[in-house]
Amino acid sequence: MELLMKNIHMCRQGKRAGLPVTLEEDFNVPDVKPDVEQMIQSKERIVVEQTRSENGRVIASGFLEVSILYLGDTKERQLYRMDTKLPFDESIIIEGLKSGEAVRLSCTAEDVNVALINSRKLSVRAVIVFEASAEEIYDISAAADVRSDFQIMKQSRKLEMMQIEVQKKDILRLKEETVIQAGKPNIKEILWENIQLRSCRVVQRKEKLAVQGKIFLFVLYRGEDETGSEQWSEQVLPFEGELECSGCSVEMIPDIEVSLAQTELQPREDTDGERRLLHLEGVLELEIRLYQNEEAEILEDVYSPQKKLIPVVEEELYESLLMKNASRCKTSGKIRIQGTKPRILQICHVTGSVKIDKTQIVQDGIQIEGAVPVSILYISAEDSMPFAVLDGVLPFTHFAEVPGIDDKCRFTLRTALDQLSASMADSEEIEVKFTVNLDLLVIRPQKQKCICEISEEAYDPEELADVPGITGYIVQEGDTLWKIARSYFLTPAQIVRMNQLESEEIKKGDRLILMKNISGCSLTEEEKQSKIK
Repeated sequence: MELLMKNIHMCRQGKRAGLPVTLEEDFNVPDVKPDVEQMIQSKERIVVEQTRSENGRVIASGFLEVSILYLGDTKERQLYRMDTKLPFDESIIIEGLKSGEAVRLSCTAEDVNVALINSRKLSVRAVIVFEASAEEIYDISAAADVRSDFQIMKQSRKLEMMQIEVQKKDILRLKEETVIQAGKPNIKEILWENIQLRSCRVVQRKEKLAVQGKIFLFVLYRGEDETGSEQWSEQVLPFEGELECSGCSVEMIPDIEVSLAQTELQPREDTDGERRLLHLEGVLELEIRLYQNEEAEILEDVYSPQKKLIPVVEEELYESLLMKNASRCKTSGKIRIQGTKPRILQICHVTGSVKIDKTQIVQDGIQIEGAVPVSILYISAEDSMPFAVLDGVLPFTHFAEVPGIDDKCRFTLRTALDQLSASMADSEEIEVKFTVNLDLLVIRPQKQKCICEISEEAYDPEELADVPGITGYIVQEGDTLWKIARSYFLTPAQIVRMNQLESEEIKKGDRLILMKNISGCSLTEEEKQSKIK
């Protein structure tokens, strides 16, 4: 007897752990910079330089970079910039984690607060939340068929399984160049920049991934004119590129996370020797998982009228795709000036991000609650403060339809800000419109008993002798022809022939004649091929 096995390569989410870390630092204004009269805006960026998994923990090291735009206490009342770095080296405890195991790590900066101690000293306090999850790569091994020189009845079941085909990290380097608008002075010094990834799409091709999207670039700079005036430029830079991806195919199910990890912006001279070019270099980091939704047929039960078969059964956990759902949420809101902030003369730039506050599985879907924190840089109507910032948080709710979802399902939600715009309602209020892309991958974990081994032995003669020569049987609730045939050492085809049934479908109350047939009688070709699925 030969057992044919089916192996399925799978990836499932293992244990998770989170760790909030508080970073604090006081730093002085560099000697070459003027005193701080007032802070205008701050921004932060987390850089993870190294991660490694050890027994029972994940080590993450890097730094939080904080940039500050401020109004200098000078006669010219110009803008200046400072940067500082707060290093971290943290351990996230994950029980059961093994050294070298694959781990997903995400970091978000929350409650970042920059305060002015005095005109030459500032303090930074921030909370970084680390989320780590171990990923377990495992194989399901199950009997798919069995071959022998004697008759074996086989009952099979078809399963839809998500098999992981590609799992890797990769990068795509970006190099883009643009020129500042005509009529604006040349660039003397870049004071502030905001670089955002928008509308990014990854398309599978044969052995390749095509990546395309847009970079939203805002630059505030000091001009080379006589007064050294502050100027700004806002542009959209489309990009596209390809990555080699062995094993990739069009029909695979993607789970790809894309982030703009490193950027460097420099002014450059054009062909006339004037500093009017902006040269941007960046790195897109891609965390790639591609699944194949495979239909596998495995043995669920076996028996033989001629020999006693003893299957060894193990319960396996597998995952199947429930739905991949891509949706968009469009909404808007108004932000009004509060307190002593100056009135709005002109909007320069708006930037924002997406934060998910709550997700809940409900009937036939997932209820999502979140917010878009926005920061709007504008020219004020007061000469004493030429630039100011208006911050606000705009909430949104969204219902993602997922028919058949339940609490046992797990899902991955990826969000991205697709569109963001701001317009003046009046000198004290700004209307913000935004579109959030929500990409859901919903997976249903399932358990299945799989045959991993079958042994055979001769039937006990006393057990065979107890089987009546002829039996009248009334079908009970839950009976199948397979179960009845198995109990009486027959085959479903034999019962069909004995009772002149039109099919193997039976119902409660049907009356059957069962005639003993254990002696290894000759078998029809139909019986040899008999297989209930």
